[in-house]
Amino acid sequence: MSVVDMTAVPVPAAPRDVAESGLNVDLLTQLVLKTLHLAGTLTGLELAARLGLRFPVLEPSLDDLKWQHHVEVVAGAAIGGAGYKYRITDAGRERAALFLAHNRYVGVAPVPLDQYRRYLERFSRSVVNDVSPERVREAFRTLVLSDSVLDQLGPAIRAGRSLFVYGPPGNGKTVISQCIRNLLCGEIAVPHALVVEGAIIRFYDPVNHEALPESPAEEDAGPLDRDYIPDARWVRCRRPSITAGGELTLDSLDLSFDSVSGFYRAPLQALANGGVLVIDDFGRQHCSARDLLNRWIVPLESRVDYLTLQTGQKFELPFVVLVVFATNLKPAELVDEAFLRRIQYKVFAESPTHADFIQIFGNYCAQQSLEFDRALAERLLVEYFRPRMIPLRGCHPAALIDQALARAEYWGRPRALTMDLLLAACESYFVDDRELLAEYA
Repeated sequence: MSVVDMTAVPVPAAPRDVAESGLNVDLLTQLVLKTLHLAGTLTGLELAARLGLRFPVLEPSLDDLKWQHHVEVVAGAAIGGAGYKYRITDAGRERAALFLAHNRYVGVAPVPLDQYRRYLERFSRSVVNDVSPERVREAFRTLVLSDSVLDQLGPAIRAGRSLFVYGPPGNGKTVISQCIRNLLCGEIAVPHALVVEGAIIRFYDPVNHEALPESPAEEDAGPLDRDYIPDARWVRCRRPSITAGGELTLDSLDLSFDSVSGFYRAPLQALANGGVLVIDDFGRQHCSARDLLNRWIVPLESRVDYLTLQTGQKFELPFVVLVVFATNLKPAELVDEAFLRRIQYKVFAESPTHADFIQIFGNYCAQQSLEFDRALAERLLVEYFRPRMIPLRGCHPAALIDQALARAEYWGRPRALTMDLLLAACESYFVDDRELLAEYA
């Protein structure tokens, strides 16, 4: 089998027989029978397409099922077994019902755990985060960030290590974390499912994985092209970026078993393999920050995660994830020094300066196709922010402009910024506690 450039075509080559698939005949037999039970009659090629395998991988299972009279051939074709039409018998339906009662997984055949491990090892060696100061500035060009912040982000992303982004609320920590994905090179292959000790774990998730269109190499590869045919058990994806906020629980980081379907779903950190996992609002989860970091200690240091099946069987899963912890709480109040040491890179998302605020204001005006009046932004700072000693935040310009435009539309006025609209937006946006202070004085 020829060697394929992992950076050009990240999907492994399709197995040519049962041995190369890494699957046992019993599992293939179950998948074949359950698929025919639900689909009725299929040709060998149609069955192979549904399971994401070449027909020769399935042929031994079909031969065995025919011999047991669980499957019968109802029509033939000159091309042989791949063109035959296969139909399940009544005895086969009874057996398929037993399989479905135990495990309802039907679809693309799973990838064995050891093949997934080998793939991620090759992937992590072949894909380098080519991060330079120029690329960092390009990736974050929509944000107004100081050079010191950008120069802290760059080395952390290039190293692919954990990152702690902290600072006052409203300064773009979440956006910073999500922009990191723009610096990740290449793509990754994600298996539809994994099989571990006979248990099936559904892996590819269209909500969290962005599938890519077929490459020309894949489109041109025909059934007689023996140089490279992609393994259809894998999906070419953009490197993932997954965000979990206050809803995150410790259970989200473990395998989720569905007793009705009989198979598992992969945890968040496994879905993020090869990409970025952002823990937003860190410290505001239902579980304590200490418990959450205790769960991360081993993966962050060893790059290996340990998961447990319902049977109690533990197994290792590669942990090739750049974890970003974003919080507006003080790090010293969340965790102790030992925990912070394990998060090697820390970035302080500082508040904007006066000049930064004006630039952010102008940028958002451009996004909204508004005329930018610098004097108007300056007046806002001088007449409203400064007398009330309101600290500047990166989120303020967009929020106030949006409110001002909403008020203009409500009053039937032109879509333009004026001082009275911005002041009205400020009165609605900020909490004025002067009356409360006077009441309690």
